[in-house]
Amino acid sequence: MLELKKINKSYRTGDFNQQALKDVSLEFRKNEFVAILGPSGSGKTTLLNIIGGLDKYDSGNLIINNKSTKNFKEKDWDAYRNNCIGFIFQSYNLISHMDILSNVEMGMTLSGKKSKERLKKAKEVLNIVGLKDHLHKKPNQLSGGQMQRVAIARALANNPDIILADEPTGALDSKTSIQIMDLIKEIAKDKLVIMVTHNPTLAKQYANRIIEMKDGEIISDSNPINKETEAKENFKIGKTSMNILTALHLSLNNIRTKKGRTFLTALASSIGIIGIALILSLSNGFDKQIDIFEKNTLSALPIIISKQSMNLDEESMQKMQEEITSTDSYPDTSYITFTDNDMDKYVHTNKITTDFIDYIEKISEEDVIGINYIRTVGMNLFQKVDGKVKQIQTTNLNISSIPHTLSENSKGVIDERFDILKGRKPTTKEELLLEVDSKNQVSKDFLDLLGLTNEEKIDFDEIIGKEITLVFNDDYYTQLGNYFVPNKDLEQLYTNDNNLKLKIVGIIRLKEDYPSIASNPGLYYTNELLDYVISQNSKSAIVKRQKEEDNNVLTGELFDLNSEEGKLAKETILEYLGNESVPYGIQIHPVDFESKERIVNYLDEYNQNKKEEEKIAYIDQADLMSSLSSNIMDAITIVLIAFSSISLVVSCIMIGIIMYISVLERTKEIGILRSLGARKKDISRVFNAETFIIGITSGLLGIIIARLLLFPVNSLLKNLTDLENIAILNPLHAIILVSISVFLTLIGGAIPANLASKKDPVIALRTE
Repeated sequence: MLELKKINKSYRTGDFNQQALKDVSLEFRKNEFVAILGPSGSGKTTLLNIIGGLDKYDSGNLIINNKSTKNFKEKDWDAYRNNCIGFIFQSYNLISHMDILSNVEMGMTLSGKKSKERLKKAKEVLNIVGLKDHLHKKPNQLSGGQMQRVAIARALANNPDIILADEPTGALDSKTSIQIMDLIKEIAKDKLVIMVTHNPTLAKQYANRIIEMKDGEIISDSNPINKETEAKENFKIGKTSMNILTALHLSLNNIRTKKGRTFLTALASSIGIIGIALILSLSNGFDKQIDIFEKNTLSALPIIISKQSMNLDEESMQKMQEEITSTDSYPDTSYITFTDNDMDKYVHTNKITTDFIDYIEKISEEDVIGINYIRTVGMNLFQKVDGKVKQIQTTNLNISSIPHTLSENSKGVIDERFDILKGRKPTTKEELLLEVDSKNQVSKDFLDLLGLTNEEKIDFDEIIGKEITLVFNDDYYTQLGNYFVPNKDLEQLYTNDNNLKLKIVGIIRLKEDYPSIASNPGLYYTNELLDYVISQNSKSAIVKRQKEEDNNVLTGELFDLNSEEGKLAKETILEYLGNESVPYGIQIHPVDFESKERIVNYLDEYNQNKKEEEKIAYIDQADLMSSLSSNIMDAITIVLIAFSSISLVVSCIMIGIIMYISVLERTKEIGILRSLGARKKDISRVFNAETFIIGITSGLLGIIIARLLLFPVNSLLKNLTDLENIAILNPLHAIILVSISVFLTLIGGAIPANLASKKDPVIALRTE
């Protein structure tokens, strides 16, 4: 069943070559007690290691079951050691951090035997060697003889065909030695026992075959095999395997022996996780605050549609960014080139038609609190200040219309978003509103026109009731030949009976909950007034004449009606003079953030299946601001995480160092596991399991500490910003961070684990 044919083995140290075995040829019976005698350095242990598959021969052949081992792979030798060989070492070679029951079970675990079967067999063999009352003791709690009995029990547990004993009594006293030898002799009744010893007395007393060696050669054999009369008997070689649970169990037991170091390692490794967790918590919290701000305040910003609009879709924005950052920027040349106006490529001309106006008017009343049609109609406004009539120049002043509701029963923009500080809302076309900013301020030009700038503070009562006179075109413009000029007699204009007297009836201010960007201090009139002005001025002489003429009736400038620019110029003048036309722009005021999304979808539906020139582009101010704030927040978060990630890299390196130290500390354990049949990948798996445990501990510890730190962080932010519970750790972020911690520790431990798997089992077993 086992045969050695001309085995040679040598060791090289520098230039020195030591031949340990020289043409050794031996055959063994299935059941016999063989003692190998010889002085130190004779090659006894080397021969034993080659028979056990721990060491490899240089030449010759080891025959197992009539099969040559020359082509054996690592997995074949591992399976051979696990299933066919049981080692009994002089120094016991027990795994110190495991109890004796687990030590005995280990070989069976590597064979893949079930837990109940392993436990039953381990208890049985421990009972045979007289240790049934010491099952859960650690090796350091036993005497030398007891530890050797554990080694024998471990060798027997997997029911191997061959027991290899290397000086099994070398570290024991005489009495204990006799007990151990009696036990080994009993085992030899149904197994092949090969014992290496330098004690000829023990060999002659117990062995039924004695082989003597000297200088790596066999010099005598007391009972050689007669090939002609003795039949060969074979044994079966199974497979070996270690599952991840076994690896975790081994690593966990090892970690328990150095809890302090493991905790400090995990704590140090968790610093990066803590930093990133806090950053993500703050980012998450601020994102939630931004969402609240968006929903509660940015919804006050209208969706804007104008005749010319920037195309701000994602594709256009990306193209703009690419052009700005293109590689041909800042050339080192001494000449210039020309280009078209880059912005023109991103400007879309909206053709606002009556059909589109009708489409807008059909928006759900539940989503809109106001629609404002922007017109460029010029209003001829006058005010008497200190007895002198002044025309109000509206160019630099905000004078616009109040958004109208789609239903008389609906609340409008004024009701929903403004506080009425004094007075009331307009009820007729002649009534106006004055909006002030958050500090109750308006433009000095406004107050000057109202004749109220002589005082530092102006009481609301002085403003309520103030009148402004509106003069219509036929009274304001005088025809001189083919041209029209404004009437210079301001007093006569101001007192004309055709004029419309406008009066400020209320002062409003944007509610505190809404952003200041939605505030636009100035004078507001009703849509009814605008419609009335258009109805009157569209019939005026200047409008009729302008329709007929190909030149500007105010300046005499000729319109080039063959070009789009010329046509647009004439159209603009007509709109300014009050000709009926579609609005220049539209502002749609949503009820809230969700309503805004529905309005946007409604506008997108209009563009479906339309040509590019027929589509209507719009600007969603709330979405634009939201994306900007979100991008800024994301950028800040990424930068902070990048800095914190440096500590993760340091942790990864530190884990590698710690695991390398662990490999050095557990070198002998590696040798023991290899002698029991553990494969290289099983050894690697043991150390990967240890890094996994450290990684998950580090991650969980980091999340727990970060979670605890959120309390003082939120308390500090509350005192600084009056915002409660800013920092909120997203459970998904916690899971991801723990996973990152495990991943990085596995990377850090990968090299040491690989080094561990490549250790020579013979050298590893000699390590103290």
